[in-house]
Formats: sequence, C-alpha cells, structure tokens
Amino acid sequence: MAKAVLTPQAENFPAWYQDIVARAELAENGPARGSMVIRPWGYAIWELMQADMDRRIKATGAQNVAFPMLIPMSYLEKEKQHVEGFSPELAVVTHGGGQELTEPLVVRPTSETVINHYFSRWVQSHRDLPLMVNLWNNVVRWELRPRLFLRTTEFLWQEGHTVHATLEDAAEETRRMLEVYRRFMQESLAISVAVGEKSPGERFAGADHTFTCEALMRDGKALQMGTSHDMGHNFARAFDIHYLDASGERRHAATTSWGTSTRMIGGVIMVHGDDHGLCLPPTIAPHQVVVVQLGDEGEVAAAAGRLEAELRSAGVRAHVDARTHTSFGRRSVEWELKGVPVRIELGARELAAGTATLVRRDTRGKVGVPLDGAARAATGLLDEIQAALLARSRAFREEHTHPVTDMDEFTRRVGDGGLFLAAWSGTEESEKALGEGTGATIRCIVDAEPPAPTCLVTGLPARHTVLLGRAY
Repeated sequence: MAKAVLTPQAENFPAWYQDIVARAELAENGPARGSMVIRPWGYAIWELMQADMDRRIKATGAQNVAFPMLIPMSYLEKEKQHVEGFSPELAVVTHGGGQELTEPLVVRPTSETVINHYFSRWVQSHRDLPLMVNLWNNVVRWELRPRLFLRTTEFLWQEGHTVHATLEDAAEETRRMLEVYRRFMQESLAISVAVGEKSPGERFAGADHTFTCEALMRDGKALQMGTSHDMGHNFARAFDIHYLDASGERRHAATTSWGTSTRMIGGVIMVHGDDHGLCLPPTIAPHQVVVVQLGDEGEVAAAAGRLEAELRSAGVRAHVDARTHTSFGRRSVEWELKGVPVRIELGARELAAGTATLVRRDTRGKVGVPLDGAARAATGLLDEIQAALLARSRAFREEHTHPVTDMDEFTRRVGDGGLFLAAWSGTEESEKALGEGTGATIRCIVDAEPPAPTCLVTGLPARHTVLLGRAY
C-alpha cells in the first residue's frame, strides 16, 4: 500500500505542518515573499467556514459591505495608538500611474480607519444606531517570519465593525461576538478554546479592551483564533463620530471591531491532524464521505452511484472516487491525507456479500455494514466524529493546562508546552518580566480562581488569573 511521506509530529512538528499543507494540497507559497496561493481543497474548506460564519454574523444583525484596499496614510495617523501599533507591518504605495502620489496610500492592514471615516458621515441620530457591518476581504501586514495560514503577508479574513450609542452597548456587542466566535470554533471547527481578555501588552492597538479565543495546538503552543475589540470612544473621537440623542444632545458614539481569518485553517490542521495527515471535522470537509469504487464492473459503478445519490439526498457532501486506474492503496492514502471524515470501500466482493466497508478518519477504524444501510451508517458516523474531535480537543487542552505558583518552575516547564494558570498583579513591569527568558506571553485573563494569592512574578497581591504560554 502506498504511504504518505510525512515527517512525524513528535520528530519535527513544524516540518510535519509544512508537509501536511503541501501534500494535502491546501496551499503553497506565492511569488512574493509571505504571500500564499490557496489551492482548491484548502479554499473549499475556507468557503465552508466562511458560509457558516457569515450566517452567524448576519444573525446578529450585521450586514456585509466592501471597502477599498488602499487607505490614505492620513486616516491611520488620526488614531495615534493605532498607527504606532501597525506601522512596522504596513505596506505603503508611494507611486501610481508613473508618478509619485501626493499622499502615500497604505495597503489595508485592517479597516478601522477608513470605515470610521464613513461612519462619521453615516451616523447622525440615535435612530441610526446601532450600525453594524462586516467585510470579507484580504489584508496585508508585512510578515518577517511567514508560515502558510498562520502568518502570511497577505491573508483572507472577516472583519466586523459596529457603532453604538453607549459604552455599555459597545461592551455588550464585544462580548456577544466573542461568544459567536467561541461557538463557531466549538460547533463547527470542533476546537475547544479558552476565552478571556487580553492583557494591556497584547491588546489591539487603539482598543480599550480586547477579548480572545485561544486554542492549544498539539505541539503545546497557543494560537489566537479570533479577537473582539471594544474601542470605547477612541475612534469616535479621532474620526468625529457623533449622534444626537433622543433629547437632542450631541454625544460621542462608541465602536467595536472583531475578526477571524484563514489562520483558523492552520488551527484545524494542528489541533486535529496526525501522522497520517489532515483530519477534518465533518462540518468543514469538502467531501464528508468518499465512496472508493473498486473495479470497473458496471454493477459496482452503479452501486457506488446509488450510494452517492442516497448520501446526497440526506444532505451529505458525497463523492465517488472512480479512478480505478489508480491503485486502491494510493487512493486510500490520498483521502486519508486530505482528512475526509468517512470512506466507504465498495467492490465486487462487497457487492456479492451485500456489504460495504466504512472507515472513519479520526480513529482509522473499519467496520462492515449492510450495503442497504451504508448511507445511513455513514451519515450517523459524521455526527459521532464531530463530537469525538471536540471531546479530544477539550481533553487535550485541559490535560495540558497546569497551575503554576513559582516563577522558576514556570521557566523550567514552559519549554515543554502547554498553558499555565497563574496569578498576576496586572502591572506592566510584571508582564514584561514574564516573557524574559521564557518566550511566553499572557494569552488571556480568565474568569477563574487564582492558584495563589500573590503574583507569580512580583509577589504583589493578585488582581487577575491569567493563562500563560508560548504562542504562534
């Protein structure tokens, strides 16, 4: 049988990841450093994620819009913290049409500035609020250490922006979108995430508060999967977003923004993948079930077609692999590598016995079932696999989350991976000290009892409980 040539996870996790991306035909490097070509299988996964997320976002009342990719530099300079936070990552256009531009244009790193410019024109009265929009677009952030899906100079994402009458309304929206993200990651990606607030050192540039969904990869590193930002009045002041309230008084609006990206595909790879390849949750698998046809006999082909039709009528994304000129072993390995949740093997022998062989990707277990019940059995397996992947992700995160009360112990253990629950005083100095010599950061402030009454770093009274870890 043909074998997928993958570097084992335990031997070299980054090499394993690169092997998966390449051999599962998800993406490859683009012509410009840090750019990415997403191949059909990878883009089909993104389309399924996008459709699911788009439905959830629209259910909150947000509407999709499109904004320009090129943003005048003066827009970014209106919000001091924002431009300072993004300036190392900016790509700037200085010439166009063969001439030097009168004002440099920034290639969109995120859209807060240009959107708030228009919000200031669109919002006049309290009746215009809330104003909620969402964009599906690409952005450019100059990346010095690119890795496909995880950190690329150009990537696809969704970014939402809202305007509200009060700070309380904006805070509520920020939390609501965090929950939308958490549920999507749990229900669709089968990834268990920790949610909480970012520390000041990790906060989005220009926000009052940033909240995050953090997942734990199988190499023990954390991955920020999505963020939701409460901007308070910061951008409203910078862009003069006012409204007249019900009594005719002029007030500043409050804004939010929130986003996820193709980085989530990288998360799916590293949470669910194994030494045999990708392992896709059924909700985002382009083919949920592949019927592998064994032999050219007309009866076998007809039975495979009937099975595919039955699966599709049940709402399953099914596909018949009729490439009988390619060996069975090669085809099996290919679908396993691509992470197809369920494989059905059907040949003359199975047809004569009135059976079909079902193979589930997550356990690689095989079972024979009656042919007339194969579609029903495969459909049921999809729900089982989705639940099993989430349970496995949750168990892994919980098993690799450790309370820590001693800085020396933390420094010794952090290199082995995992998340560490610690008490923190909340000072800027202690946050910087946490990263010195450890390579770790505060992933988020969580709602949990601190493991000690005093800060891990300073010994001062603990104000927060935080999750620490190394991250992508």
